[in-house]
Amino acid sequence: MYDERESGSLRRCIVTRVQDSPERMLRFVVSPDGMIIPDLAGKLPGRGIWLSAKRDVLETAVTRNVFAKAARRSVQLPDDLVLILVEALERRVADSLGLARRAGQAICGFVKCREWIAAGKAGLVVQGAGGSPDELRRLLSGARELPVATLSSEMLATAFGREHAVYVVLAPGALALRLMAEHERFLGLTEGSVPGPRAVRSGREQAGI
Repeated sequence: MYDERESGSLRRCIVTRVQDSPERMLRFVVSPDGMIIPDLAGKLPGRGIWLSAKRDVLETAVTRNVFAKAARRSVQLPDDLVLILVEALERRVADSLGLARRAGQAICGFVKCREWIAAGKAGLVVQGAGGSPDELRRLLSGARELPVATLSSEMLATAFGREHAVYVVLAPGALALRLMAEHERFLGLTEGSVPGPRAVRSGREQAGI
């Protein structure tokens, strides 16, 4: 059995022992044949093994055989576990953005974004990588408390069917929170790089991630 029961609102990292909300962490399960399987969606059956979404934490878990200790059995790890997770999180960021657009909870373009912000309809601001800090300040104006995420301009343009996009605003709610959580997990594993476009889904993609 693992250290933590999957009940309540928090999970404990098996490396740092720090508790956090599930959507901000990385969940893994052990397959019947002993393979460690990432479960970013948190839906695969079995008791979860939880890690803080940080590159150094994941590397520590791998090098110190922490997965096997938590599972109390021998386990196997994919050779490219970090890459699998980074690509899966990148897809989840893009999917979250696309879902918000299709739900009518995201708009694109400086003028429309500024209108939503001025009307108090913004819950998250997304800026394309390389965007002007001065222009972002003008966009936010008196709403500088709004969270800001940075994605590639290509990802924004693809989500909205445009050749070019720099700013997107999401309405407050579950979709904005989901995008922020996926963005934070991605940054934790890449140590600050920006999610970019992924035209082709990876052949290493597994159920649940």
